[in-house]
Formats: sequence, C-alpha cells, structure tokens
Amino acid sequence: MGRHTRWQAILTLTGIAMTMAFLGFLAFSRTTVTVPDVGGVYSEGIAGTPQFINPLLAHFNQVDQDLSALIFQGLTRSDGKGGLEPVLAKSWSASDDGLAYLFKLRDDVRWQDNQPFTADDVLFTINLMKDPEFPGAPYLGDLWRTVTVEKIDDYTLRFILPEPFPPFADFTTIGILPEHLLKDTPARDLLSQTFNLKPIGTGPFKLDEINARLARLSANPLYNGPQPRLAHLEFHFYPSYQEVIAAYRAGEVLGINFIPPQAIPDVQQLESLNLYTARLSGYNIIYLNLQAPDTAPFFQETEVRQALLLALDRQAIIDQALHGQGLAANGPILPWSWAYNADQPVPNFDPEKAKSLLDKVGWIDSDGDGIRDKEGRLLAFNLLTGDDPDNIKVAEAASEQWQQVGVSATPEVAGAGLGAALAQRHFQAALAEVLLYGDPDPYPFWHQTQIQAGQNFAGWNNDEASMLLEAARATTAKGRRNDFYFEFQRIFAEEVPSIILFHPVYTYGVSQDVFDVQVAPVVNPSDRFRSLPNWYVLTRQVIYKETQYEKVAP
Repeated sequence: MGRHTRWQAILTLTGIAMTMAFLGFLAFSRTTVTVPDVGGVYSEGIAGTPQFINPLLAHFNQVDQDLSALIFQGLTRSDGKGGLEPVLAKSWSASDDGLAYLFKLRDDVRWQDNQPFTADDVLFTINLMKDPEFPGAPYLGDLWRTVTVEKIDDYTLRFILPEPFPPFADFTTIGILPEHLLKDTPARDLLSQTFNLKPIGTGPFKLDEINARLARLSANPLYNGPQPRLAHLEFHFYPSYQEVIAAYRAGEVLGINFIPPQAIPDVQQLESLNLYTARLSGYNIIYLNLQAPDTAPFFQETEVRQALLLALDRQAIIDQALHGQGLAANGPILPWSWAYNADQPVPNFDPEKAKSLLDKVGWIDSDGDGIRDKEGRLLAFNLLTGDDPDNIKVAEAASEQWQQVGVSATPEVAGAGLGAALAQRHFQAALAEVLLYGDPDPYPFWHQTQIQAGQNFAGWNNDEASMLLEAARATTAKGRRNDFYFEFQRIFAEEVPSIILFHPVYTYGVSQDVFDVQVAPVVNPSDRFRSLPNWYVLTRQVIYKETQYEKVAP
C-alpha cells in the first residue's frame, strides 16, 4: 500500500513538472504582438451641416463633399499628383487626335441595394448634367453638353469631344448615380429628392442615419475594394470650428475635420491629438485689376506690378499671418505638376529693388507723406478680401510690407460678396484662393477669352500667352504641352499680371487612439479619407512566431 502511494506521488510530481516545462517552453518560444482588429467607431467633428448628399449637387458644401466621397464613386479619381487612377472604370484610352475617349467599366460592382452597376448608370448621370435645367454647378453642364456619349455595351462607353481637350478625363471623377432609383426624376427636381438624404452609392460606406446634428455610416458589405477596418463612422456637426475643438476636448469626437491656421497654437496644446498637414492643390493670389485703368491706372505698368511682387516677403506672411501653414508659391503652375518649369527664375524678396523700379517709372514720394505719387495720383488702392480671419491677416501683412516701399494698400473685407465682386470685376486688388484639379491647364484663369465672363479676374490680355495656352490644349502629348507651358510661365514671370502668394495647406487632427492614419495627397479636403480603409481603433493579441525553432533563411 505504502509503495503504491509513493509511486502515485512520483507520477503526479513528474506530470506537474512536465506540464510546467511545456508551458515554460511555450512562453520561451512564442511571442505575442498587437495587431489591428476589425470593428469599432471613428467619430469626427465637422463645422457645417449637410444639405445634398449627392455628388452632382455637392460642389458648394464641404460637408456634402465629405459624405459623397465615402458613399459614391466616379469612373476615376485624382491621385493627388495631377494624374488619375481607375475606380469604377477598369481602364481608358484616348484617340491620337484627342477627340475620343474609350472607357472600359468594371463588371463586378454592385450598388448598396445589391443592384448591378452598368454603363446605363453612367449614361443616366451624364444626361442629368447635360439637361438645361440641371441645378448643379454650371461648369459641369457646360462641359458635358459638348460631349457625345455612346454606349458600346453594358461595360464600355465612348466619349466624343468636339475639339481636343486634355483636361477632359478630370471630369470623369464625378460620382455616378444609380439609374434604377432616379430614372423618373427630371433634372430640375434633383434638389427636392429624398435620395439626397437617403443616398445609395457604390462607395466603401453606406449612410444609416442622418439629421442636423449627426450622420452615422457603416461599412458597405458589397464594396468592390478592400473592406475598411472600421465598422462605423459618425460625423457630428457643429456651427463653428471652435465648437468642434471644444467637442474634442470634451471627448465627444475622436477627430477634427479642419484646423484653421489661427487655431494651430491652441490645438498644439492637446497632447492626445495628432495633427496631419497636407498641401492643397491650389494657390492664394492677389488679383490686380488690369481692366480698371481709371481707378487703378498704376497696374497698367509692368514695372509697378514687378515692384509689388518684389516688395512682398511671402514666407514672412506665411509665418506671421498663418503660423507657417502655407508654402511659398512661384507661379501659376503647381510645383508638383509635370508642367512646372523648375528652371524658371523666382523673384526673391528685394524691397530695395522694388523701390528702384518704382523710382525709375516716376512713382516717388513727392510730399513726404509716406505714399508714392505720380502726376498728382497716389500709388494707393483697396485690397479686397473675404471675411475669413486668416485671409484678413494675410491682407494686413501684405499691406504693411507694401507700406515699407511707399505703397498704400487698404484691406477691405467683402465678406461673402468676394465672389460676386470678382465676377463683376468690382475691385482694384483682391485676395482670393484658387483651387486646381487634375490637369494643369491654366487656360480658364489666364486666357483672353476668359476676361469678360470667365475666371481671368485680373483681365490679363496677352496675345502670346493666350496663343500658347490654345496650342497646349490642341495636343495630348505631354512633352509638346510642356514646351508651351514652360514658355507661358516665362511670360507670366515677366509680366506679373497678378501676385501668386502661397499654396495653402490643409490641417486636420485625429486622436492618438486612432491608428494607421496617414497623410495622403489632398486635392479636396475630403481626400483625407483616402487612407481611411486602413484606420483602426480596435486591436487584439496574436502569437507572432516560434523563436527557438524558427527556420532561418540561408
């Protein structure tokens, strides 16, 4: 009996020892790591309210653009570098003469109500924009009414243009609408459709709920791309960015959709908030009205315009007025565009040279009042700006610098009327922001034909520059277009028809509790969601590897 008991004890102790040894072996040989998990909610505060969650109607409201970017898809989308990448289109090609574009569509895409996406949806969407009563942005109707669209089959379309227009492909980024849900809707009734608050798209997220304070979205299980890690998104709407920041401090949201330069010092105190900054595709410019010889005759003189440019320290303006939130600009072509001439000399800040130029053409301070004059006329003008506090500070900073060389520029706030003042050419000088998309074609902003009713707000009437812009539109060969654009940039630098100050940057904030947020190229602020499929808020532990017996590659 005693011997039997001793053997049982020995066997039990041996088993315990072997179990402990095995567990020790596992602990020694295996490592656990933290990896992203699927699920969770990302919440973001947004200044503004939704109106029309419809890509054809979203152009005048950033909130609508943000939501449309998550719910809808276009045939293509911008890659943020001046090019395009396919989305609903599988591929596309242009004819040698630039008059026809053949688009092949994906055949594996379904709407969020499980209906198939086909060429009929694209045709329907384009026909809405062609309609004379289309209520969306006028430039969309103006372009598409000139384009003939042919359906080759359910997944192939041909677009035929009346003349070569290299930027055409940029217009295929607009979101596509479902024909089967809107086919009985006339274009004139688009604004009143319940679809605008109950949208059905093909994008990575679908809208579950929306009201004046909140929009709730969930991952679209039918999405044709990689499924996002986040299960839900919540957008909380506030009247101002100050209240968005307050909401983040209160723990109501995990992200802030936009942080203006004036708020940068404040949010930098928030240790839990990561800031992400990306350059925007565009520039801030001071238009000099060249079509107002009676009220601003001095702008007719090239030397005066050159002096105004030389007298501005653009980097100091960015640092002082915008807390460094901007990039000094060198001309009308974006530096990251294939059409940019990096060898074009850039005038540096040189107030002494500015004074010399003004002296040379007879603008001197004859009475010692600090303002130059000539033939009884002061070198003085109003500098119109919108009511954005950052723009007002930029206008004030420019005014102070010009004062140092004897030029008087009085900032004047036009508020919401800045756009109308530009359109009607009712200004002497005006500070404005120009956003650029896709193709670098500067024709809409600087060609002679755009002086009266287009966006050539400065009224620059230069024959040679206009001919170069026309020639660049007549070919699709980038190398040949480059030749024309390089020469255009040389003329622009000599003539200084207006003063391009800086490229704006877009800053947003996301909590440190949200992982894998990356800055992507940004054309529109809604491009901050470009890397959203990788964002995550949940994690889990997994065994990483067996260290002792891991095979080692030779």
